[in-house]
Amino acid sequence: MSHFTPQQIVRELDRYIIKQTEAKKAVAIALRNRWRRQQAPDEMRDEILPNNIIMIGPTGVGKTEIARRLAKLVNAPFIKVEASNYTEVGYVGRDVESIIRDLVEIAVGMAKAGHREKVADRVEQLVEERLIDLIMPIPPPPKTDDLEAQERRERTRDKIRAKLRSGELEERRVTIKKQPPATPLVEIFSRSGVEEFGFNFPGDLNPFAPQQTKEKEMTIGEAREQLAAEETDKLLDMEMIVEEAKQLAESNGIVFVDEIDKIAGGGSQTGPDVSREGVQRDLLPIIEGSAVNTRYGPVRTDHILFIAAGAFNVAKPADLIPEFQGRFPIRVELSALDQEDFIRILKEPDNSLIKQYTALLGSENCTLEFTDKAIDEIARVASIANQRSENIGARRLHTVMSTLLEDVLYELPESRRKRIAFTAEDVSDKLDRILADEDLTRYIL
Repeated sequence: MSHFTPQQIVRELDRYIIKQTEAKKAVAIALRNRWRRQQAPDEMRDEILPNNIIMIGPTGVGKTEIARRLAKLVNAPFIKVEASNYTEVGYVGRDVESIIRDLVEIAVGMAKAGHREKVADRVEQLVEERLIDLIMPIPPPPKTDDLEAQERRERTRDKIRAKLRSGELEERRVTIKKQPPATPLVEIFSRSGVEEFGFNFPGDLNPFAPQQTKEKEMTIGEAREQLAAEETDKLLDMEMIVEEAKQLAESNGIVFVDEIDKIAGGGSQTGPDVSREGVQRDLLPIIEGSAVNTRYGPVRTDHILFIAAGAFNVAKPADLIPEFQGRFPIRVELSALDQEDFIRILKEPDNSLIKQYTALLGSENCTLEFTDKAIDEIARVASIANQRSENIGARRLHTVMSTLLEDVLYELPESRRKRIAFTAEDVSDKLDRILADEDLTRYIL
């Protein structure tokens, strides 16, 4: 559990997201409350429930990024889903409980990764010995008193080991045996259907058919990866990993439900009620706290943090059913972004688009530079494009930058230029023609 203070969390989010201070503060407090809950007396701990959050704001202002960065900051299982992808049970669409099953799968992957790091050194040693076995012809077992033969064999192995470590044998081809996976026919039945089945069509239709070991020729480099996976699986305690993952999902899991306004009633929305109020009622049990059956056993959702988000251009948060509203006591409104915000987004975040493209071109030994006026011009074009067509917020900067740099990215490998610098005039020459054409603006920017 994170020991970050709320102010530290906000400062970390500020490195990647411009503005939206109220939303950052809300998620920072929610995260710190998780740590506070763990310090509470045992008899009170289970009674302290998370304050789920609804973020209200137009697309492209940072709603998803805030939640995603929050989860990454504390290494928590995180899943983003769109409310409009779910329908009431009994109708076409995914079962809402699959959200929790998917979250647990993510937690298992995270727990596995952590345990892999712990056994990495041991795996490297085991793989090295297996590779040596593959390279060396297997002689008859030496007599116990034939010390000279044993020493020769060890010297040979040491020579091969040195070549493996130096990379001299990476392209040498060896034949390894691949064992078929021992997959059970069915792991769990649930109303979500085939996603919970533990077999693959059509190869496993007959689970009683004899499973044959396959031989495959590959390079030492390729074999090393496969052997590492096999040895890692042997060393991992899956029972421990599963229990750790379930605890991780239950205590640290974050579920981000986007487009929550699409399942709200009211306004001029069309479509059957089951795609709105029905989904809300189906979501309620997992948000309120319930046990969801997964392939790893039941998982409690009481302390999973739910963050919902929506533009609410047509519907209002008040159009959600009262029970659903009650499970999201914290509401924060995110503000729209203007031209000045775009300038900051291009310059300030650690992962700004300017820095990303600079790194991309740097891989080809080319320096990319923008004058301040050029950045101002990019922001101006993005702002105008948002006004003329659908306002997609900061995402518009991606399309503008991609259009601006298209020729550079295409020609650079053969032109081998060492420096590319953009001025405001360069940006205008490239993009003003598109802005002048309303149809091009709509479909290109």
